[in-house]
Amino acid sequence: MKSMALTDVNTVTGIYEFIKECRQAKIKPLIGIEFRCSHQLRYIGLAKNAGGLAEMNRFLTNHNFDGTPLPKVAPGFTNTIVIYPIEEAPDNLREHEYIGIRPERLTLLYQQSWKCILAKMVILQPVTFRTKEEYNLHKILRAIDLNVLGSKLTEADHCRTSDKMMPEEQLIANYNDYPMIIENTQKIIDECNFDFSFNTPRNKKHYTKNKKTDLQLLTRLANQGLLRRYGSNNKEAKARVEKELKVIDELEFSGYFLITWDIIRYSNSMGFLHIGRGSGANSIVSYCLGITDICPLDLDLYFERFLNLNRKSPPDFDIDWSWKDRDTILDYIFDRYGRDHVAFCGTNVEFKYRSIFREVGKVFGLPKEELDMLAKNPTKLHDNNSVVRMVQKYGQMLEKYPNQRSMHSCGIIISEEPITNFTALEMPPKGFPIVQFDMHVAEEVGFDKFDILSQRGIGHINDTVKLIEKNRGISVNIRDTSLSMNEDKANEYLAIGKTIGCFYIESPAMRGLLRRLKCSDYRTLVAASSIIRPGVAQSGMMKEYIFRHNHPGQFEYLHDAFEEHLGETYGIMVYQEDVIKIALHFGGLPAADGDILRRAMSGKGRSLAALQKVKDNYFESCDRKGHPRALSEEIYRQIESFAGYSFCKAHSASYAVESYQSLYLKVYYPVEFMVAVINNQGGFYRTEVYIHEAKMSGGIINNPCVNKSEHETTLYGADIYLGLMLLQGLETKLAHEIVLERERNGLFKSLEDFINRIPIGIESIQTLIFIDAFRFTGKTKNQLLITARLILVNFKPKDREPMLFREPVKEYHFPSLERSAFEDAFDEIEIIGFPVSFSPFDLMQTKYRGDVMASDLLQHHNKTVKMLAYLVSRKHVPTKKGDMFFGTWVDVNGEFFDTAHFADCLSKYPFQGGGCYLIEGTVGVDYHFPTVTITKMAKMPFIADPRYSITEERRFKTQEMLKEDVSMTHRAPYPQEHEIGLPRHKMETS
Repeated sequence: MKSMALTDVNTVTGIYEFIKECRQAKIKPLIGIEFRCSHQLRYIGLAKNAGGLAEMNRFLTNHNFDGTPLPKVAPGFTNTIVIYPIEEAPDNLREHEYIGIRPERLTLLYQQSWKCILAKMVILQPVTFRTKEEYNLHKILRAIDLNVLGSKLTEADHCRTSDKMMPEEQLIANYNDYPMIIENTQKIIDECNFDFSFNTPRNKKHYTKNKKTDLQLLTRLANQGLLRRYGSNNKEAKARVEKELKVIDELEFSGYFLITWDIIRYSNSMGFLHIGRGSGANSIVSYCLGITDICPLDLDLYFERFLNLNRKSPPDFDIDWSWKDRDTILDYIFDRYGRDHVAFCGTNVEFKYRSIFREVGKVFGLPKEELDMLAKNPTKLHDNNSVVRMVQKYGQMLEKYPNQRSMHSCGIIISEEPITNFTALEMPPKGFPIVQFDMHVAEEVGFDKFDILSQRGIGHINDTVKLIEKNRGISVNIRDTSLSMNEDKANEYLAIGKTIGCFYIESPAMRGLLRRLKCSDYRTLVAASSIIRPGVAQSGMMKEYIFRHNHPGQFEYLHDAFEEHLGETYGIMVYQEDVIKIALHFGGLPAADGDILRRAMSGKGRSLAALQKVKDNYFESCDRKGHPRALSEEIYRQIESFAGYSFCKAHSASYAVESYQSLYLKVYYPVEFMVAVINNQGGFYRTEVYIHEAKMSGGIINNPCVNKSEHETTLYGADIYLGLMLLQGLETKLAHEIVLERERNGLFKSLEDFINRIPIGIESIQTLIFIDAFRFTGKTKNQLLITARLILVNFKPKDREPMLFREPVKEYHFPSLERSAFEDAFDEIEIIGFPVSFSPFDLMQTKYRGDVMASDLLQHHNKTVKMLAYLVSRKHVPTKKGDMFFGTWVDVNGEFFDTAHFADCLSKYPFQGGGCYLIEGTVGVDYHFPTVTITKMAKMPFIADPRYSITEERRFKTQEMLKEDVSMTHRAPYPQEHEIGLPRHKMETS
């Protein structure tokens, strides 16, 4: 083939990779779109030039945004060839419009009506598959898309059996009787000349008018920040700023820096807290602009990791905001830089893993039970019948096929030209447009994304500061990082891993690492933030770092280059910069190869050939330098282990700053901090753990109250009132209405007053009663339940309308019923998910609490201990010897500790869900950190739920009370027990 056209259905996703492949194969690429509406082909568009692609993209984008069907007749394109299938041809064709005729449809031309328009006909030979298997796979995909059984597909639902590549001579031979059709086809091929230049920068070029004024503004802002950050006499900082500005100007990145600065300026004007990280945090200019809070001089950040003259793309600025503020920032970016010029990167979600079997199995009509079996079990456990073998065959073919378009989590493109010059746009439910290609293609096209992220950790910090001011009247300037970084008491907490709730340093693995390192300063925390990553841990370098940190002077450097360039990290490659340093100074690689390594470690480079060339150059250079081959191979093994996982140092340092901010607030304002963590619904652990930590910090935990609680958890002094949002089964709208009504018309005086003012049904009122949200009335839950039923049995919405005189609700005298205090605990478990008024240990049948407490484990190294503990979390770790788990627990004193569970033990003593366990194991202390390796484990039973066990005396009293109260009311007769919408056990309790 000398020429080919790629026309995907309603998308241009593949055109750029197609162009590159065609050029490599010396084929002329034609690019276009196959416009379909409800799966029916309307017409095909082929771009004559860049303008043709742009007008097709704009046309498709408008319909994507409006949700309107594509018209049967194409618009009046000026730079696009339009080809109609013969079945859809309009009566009148414009100059640029043709009719495509397939070889099998040539018999139609015997009809006089078609002969007269031969001058407007071209060859149409679609290509959809290569083999019979791919044809079948195509039909399976169509069935998945249409959500029908494969047997229900019609001919119109899938391509024809002739839609495959045909040798050019054979194809032309079909049309030998119609030379005009062949000429028209060649004419279109000659007219379509879409020429595209890759790797040409297409981001918005300038923040101001031009490159010169951009540099002037950037220089002025950098110098203002230099004065603010370093004072007027810091010669080293001034020299670094001047050096960076020179390189930034040479690489034409001034506009990129200024746009980032502009976004931060807006954020600051809104009072938002942000965290700037990524390789851009290596820059002193970004530090002076306020984009980041990392001083590159203080941390000796490697300039070449941030910018070098081999670099073609600007440095990464990953900027985090609170998840509550991010949409405001996005709205600003889209409004400020124009919605025609801003869009999110797309991402193509692929068919992956065992879920493929579920999708393919549905096409073959398998029932749900068999689909579950196929999806949950490895292939070797599948049935060996013919249908399952077909599902397996086509499922394996389907792996890595694109499934659906999604939105990149944070990558935003800001384009100099309208984005529709390069791609059509789609509008997902989020409400921000996305391009039709992913970040890798975007970079090849010439776009460098801005990463606008959100995280709950910043929400923790933001909300804590607000709570402190509200609750204590103290204003904390948490933006002043000198307040929190390396603060003495915060360092004490770090060293013992007392970091629950703190961003990035609260997981069991991280807390264990902090304790092993006795981490008590900022630099060690920066290193810990990187060595916890899989790349460092899997290479064995984390273990070696811990040893060298605890035993300085008791190790040897691999080579002098490691001592000279990695002295701060004991000769261990911890950061991406370290890899580049070793590749350059030990391996002797040129800076250009160092940049390829950087991109590979950042997940940006996709060229395996380029990476292989770097590897070959490395070993050749090491051999020339006379390094022992075994040493060169070990060092490259360590380099490879970093790919895609390790952090650059500035990234780790930025994380460490945020970790310190969180930790400072936890140390000095623990109750406010834990309430903020609970309200942001985010962190490594479930809400119960954070409530436990709030209690351990001095907070007094109260169940939700309709007169005290907000939608979120609220703080009054040391009293924490859990938020209405935590109640399972209570609608969010209703929770907000309770708060709004209280603000409008004051506190609720009684249950009756509440029902009169809040539109609520019996199920929701029961939830509030069972969680004790009406305890201010002084009535028992039993009394409140009966009252609620009596009021609501004939309640009409009009009863809530304001009345001049409201008839008082009759007071009833209820006989007192015995109620176990434990009933409240089980109500809480059912409604919130865990006990609030009681510790889980209080609900156990046994009074035994273990022989050893968590605080004593350091004194029991290599000893067997028996403990009683409540399960907090567990982590599954596959190993060569089988599955392994790490567990995190609290003892009866509320202290955390960790366990290890190996495969042989788990086969006999598996986890059995949440709850309290009796565990036995051997304590091992690894650099100040104790872990119990479990040998035996058993889940301990709770006491019987008292709501299910009721004495005959209580049942009799309940029934008598119901009869008596019903006889006193003027309402309709009270319904029988079995008619009441309460769960049976709750009604009996009442």
